Amino acid sequence: MILEPILPTILSVRRIPNAHPDVLRAYGADPARHASLGLLTCDQDDPTYVALDEATKQANVEVVYARSFYAGSAHASGRLSGEILGVIAASDPDEIDEGLKAVVRCLEHDACFYSADDTGSIAVFPHVIASLGHYLSAQAGLAPASSMAYLVAPPMEGSLGLDAALKAADVVAAKIFAPPTETNFTAAFLSGELTACQAAAEAYAETVVDVANRPKA
Repeated sequence: MILEPILPTILSVRRIPNAHPDVLRAYGADPARHASLGLLTCDQDDPTYVALDEATKQANVEVVYARSFYAGSAHASGRLSGEILGVIAASDPDEIDEGLKAVVRCLEHDACFYSADDTGSIAVFPHVIASLGHYLSAQAGLAPASSMAYLVAPPMEGSLGLDAALKAADVVAAKIFAPPTETNFTAAFLSGELTACQAAAEAYAETVVDVANRPKA
């Protein structure tokens, strides 16, 4: 199965080297430990969550804020809003620079949605993380360095895909996001050995593609 990638668009990347304490607190940072912020918007939320997690593995930063915007990037509040705002914090602005570089690299070369049908109207995110960083491990309730399948699709496709993924491999559901999420999708975090996560993600993608092309089978 070959899925066509839908490459994310990074819309804005900015730094605040010496943020005001009120701004730090508003975005979940601790002025006693953090002085600098890095902010990024993108038109794909789930790949950005993965990229923010990657930043915690490449730099001494914390993800202090990451939220998807309601109804997705097609209904963004402005040209640079996209589908998500992610914020990292650190005591050293140089660490912010390294963290943002890691986010950008991941979005440009690793994490993205894929088209599940010929029209490009149905997207799927069957992403496998070999080794979790501090951000997504905490979100999933898993240990850092664990393997995880991060699975996202529209409600019907994702529901059937999740069932197939859980049956296809020796994985467990660490967290399930039943529809609707902020962007009206459904999602799941599945944990297990790396090969099991890969098998689960493949079964998920295959099922989403099947439903997309045979919705009334």
